[in-house]
Amino acid sequence: MATTIRRAVIPAAGLGSRLLPLTKAIPKEMLPVGDKPVVEHTVRELVASGITDITIVVSGGKGLIQEHFRPNPTLVAQLRADGKTAYADAVEEVGELSRRGHITYLDQHGPYGNGTPVLNAARNIGDEPILVLWPDDVFVADVPRAQQLIRAYEATSCPVLALLPMDPADSQRYGVPRVKEDLGDGLLRITGLVEKPEPQDAPSAYAAIGGYVITPGIIDELRAQTERWYQHRTGEIYLTDAINAYAGSKAVYGQVIQGRWYDTGNPLAYLTAQFAAALADPEYGPHLRRLAELDLPPSG
Repeated sequence: MATTIRRAVIPAAGLGSRLLPLTKAIPKEMLPVGDKPVVEHTVRELVASGITDITIVVSGGKGLIQEHFRPNPTLVAQLRADGKTAYADAVEEVGELSRRGHITYLDQHGPYGNGTPVLNAARNIGDEPILVLWPDDVFVADVPRAQQLIRAYEATSCPVLALLPMDPADSQRYGVPRVKEDLGDGLLRITGLVEKPEPQDAPSAYAAIGGYVITPGIIDELRAQTERWYQHRTGEIYLTDAINAYAGSKAVYGQVIQGRWYDTGNPLAYLTAQFAAALADPEYGPHLRRLAELDLPPSG
């Protein structure tokens, strides 16, 4: 039987350079999508999926993330004294997320690359499978993406990648899996990823879109990569490189996720996520749809 997944890592040490100057002073993880910062969407997804220990790996200038989730009983008491019960409840509930998810923070150390924060966090986790979710993704789904990945792991006891169907013309934007076997219900046996292939070279019609169940064997590959980096000091430490190395001799699976994915890592994607969240809001959506029908002049 597969070990129950109870831990997750959120790498949040990136610079957010594609959103500059917006992210010069505000961490990209704290930019709002709807009425919540994007990292809160990720934390809520994990808590809703039964995760009880969340490590957020940060770098300098990310203190707002910690401040957001830190309980603030003084503010809550002041809001209640002022009769602002709904606001008090909302602030209190965000602080409660930190307790329910047992959020801890870890400073990133080591070579550049998205594998480094995973390896940093793994030192405090031990010999357990872990979920890794990026904090600039928002998924809207009846069953949370994290829960779908956990179910796939429970069925296989192997590493699992989140996949979505893609337009072949978009293959140069993604890691594209090599599919060995389709096991039904969106579960695919894969033998690795091809990073950003030309459309004619794409090995499948799926994209790896962030979201992983990582096992100790993948951590071992990350550790070996890092040791080689310190010998040669070239390149970056990529999680997908570790997965490819592992998949060369061991089983790895992809789970096609049911739901809508919103990336917030570049201006157009961020605006799309914002508009989608606003239009889906039962209070604000009707007003915004009426606004869209107006003949407004272009911004100057």
